[in-house]
This record gives sequence, structure tokens and C-alpha cells, in this order.
Amino acid sequence: MSAASARRAQVGAALLLASATVAGAFGAHALKGRLTPGDYEVLQTAVQYQFIHALGLLLLGVLAVRNPQRALYVAADLLLAGVLLFSGSLYLLLAGAPRILGVLTPIGGACLIAGWCVAAFALLRSPRTTEP
Repeated sequence: MSAASARRAQVGAALLLASATVAGAFGAHALKGRLTPGDYEVLQTAVQYQFIHALGLLLLGVLAVRNPQRALYVAADLLLAGVLLFSGSLYLLLAGAPRILGVLTPIGGACLIAGWCVAAFALLRSPRTTEP
């Protein structure tokens, strides 16, 4: 694995954070009065998950520079895929996409869970350092 993989995680995280900000602001200012309360809650869930996991992805990208392990890159890729599938499918459903796309939401959630499990595995395998 290379520094390019860590950079992909960092850039992907930054783009996800920017787009989550746009989605949250758009939802709060332009869509709140137009969405049903249930749909607005779905939007908030999508934005919240995108923010949280994008921050985690950014952290994994930073950790991967310091500790270049294949498992950290795999974890980062799983988080990126998970956010795109989970939050992305919710955004698409809110925009009127066919309901069949709803099958992507739990797949995205599974990618997020798997990504964090792989990250934990990688961090457990990391050599302990005495540095601060």
C-alpha cells in the first residue's frame, strides 16, 4: 500500500465533510418545510452518519500515514463505501429514486461496521510505541 491510499482517504473525507455540510444546510433551509417530518428525520440521519464517518475516515487517513498497514487502507475504503451507500441511498430515496435503492442502505451500514472492525483489528496489531 502507498501514501496514495492514505491521501485518497483524506481527500475523500474532506469531500464527504463538505457535501455533508451542504446537505445539512440545504435540508435545514430549503427542504425543512417541504419534507414530511419522517423524511426530514431520514435526511438528518443521512447527514449525521456522513459527518461522523467522514471524520473517522479522515482520522484513518492520518493514522495510515503514520502506520501504513494494509488493514487501515481496507478499513478506510470500507468507510468510504459505507458512507456512499448508506447516506447516498438515503439522499437518493429522498430525491424520489425508486424504493428498490433502499436495499443499499443496510449494505452501506454493514460496510461501516466492517470498516470499524477492520480498523480495530489493525490498531490491535500495531506495535506499541512509547512516543506521545
